[in-house]
Amino acid sequence: MVRAAIEDARDAVAGLLGVRPRSVVFTSGATEAVNAAGWGFGGPTVCAAVEHSSVRDACGRAGPVLVPPVDKHGRIDVAAVASMVEGSAPALVHCQWGNHEVGTLQPVEAIVAVCRAAGVPVHVDAAQAVGRVPVDVTALGADVVSVSAHKFGGPPGAGAMVVRPGLRLAPFIVGGEQERARRGGMENVPAIVGFGVAAAHAASSLGAESAAARRQTDALLEAALAVPDVVAYGDTSERLPHLVCVGVTGVEAEAVLLGLDQAGIAAHSGSACSSESLEPSPVLEAMGVDAERSLRLSVGWTTTDGDVAAFRAAFGPVVERLRALR
Repeated sequence: MVRAAIEDARDAVAGLLGVRPRSVVFTSGATEAVNAAGWGFGGPTVCAAVEHSSVRDACGRAGPVLVPPVDKHGRIDVAAVASMVEGSAPALVHCQWGNHEVGTLQPVEAIVAVCRAAGVPVHVDAAQAVGRVPVDVTALGADVVSVSAHKFGGPPGAGAMVVRPGLRLAPFIVGGEQERARRGGMENVPAIVGFGVAAAHAASSLGAESAAARRQTDALLEAALAVPDVVAYGDTSERLPHLVCVGVTGVEAEAVLLGLDQAGIAAHSGSACSSESLEPSPVLEAMGVDAERSLRLSVGWTTTDGDVAAFRAAFGPVVERLRALR
């Protein structure tokens, strides 16, 4: 019964991602999947500064890192990646599907095509994209894709490394024959089952939820940009539907966050996974914008139009009050 439940979940995750079930290796989350990919290939890597901290840190352990530039929206330069692939023959290229701080969609298809033509493996971090935008891993052709359940409504503690058919990687976690000897240790069955339920729901509701999230974040962005000297960070058109990022001139983000919190509105600055760090956001630094002024606004399944209206009413007065204190 337990084995059947795990395999049913694997089928659901595979269906959402457009792959065969046997390509799905269950992990504790996208962070483990990222580390497993880095461990499996080893050696020099190509990794942009806008990648998630788990990707950047895993690269640092694997070997020398080549860092391609990004544009003002945080989009990776495909030509630079092509040059690095042709000139250095790295062991692995990393490319996120969508940025976790500013929402910019990356040219994943172009980068995967460049890598495939050169015979260089590529890993795609799809944690922010799955359940938000259509993801067809088979059509993409990436060698490894990392996914996290909790990013689209599943429980924490479950994720997946999706491996291209025919590719064999040395397991990152050893000590058992679970996951066809690709990841040792007892499976987290409750989390995996929840992962499968979330995947099945996402597959059936992706279009409607994506459209609702886009409508709400468009409204949040419009409200924020209506305040003088507030600018958008990232691509406001080709982006993930559930988050936007703005910069507030003249006021540090922490003060704005506190003001919004007092109004009952939860927002963030930088990446949720680096919230304890005092260092400026590497993503925003790579984009050449003021990393101390960023405000990340995101919506979820429980976000209502009333929540958006509350932000619209509170944001301007909070910023004006803080600017008056300077």
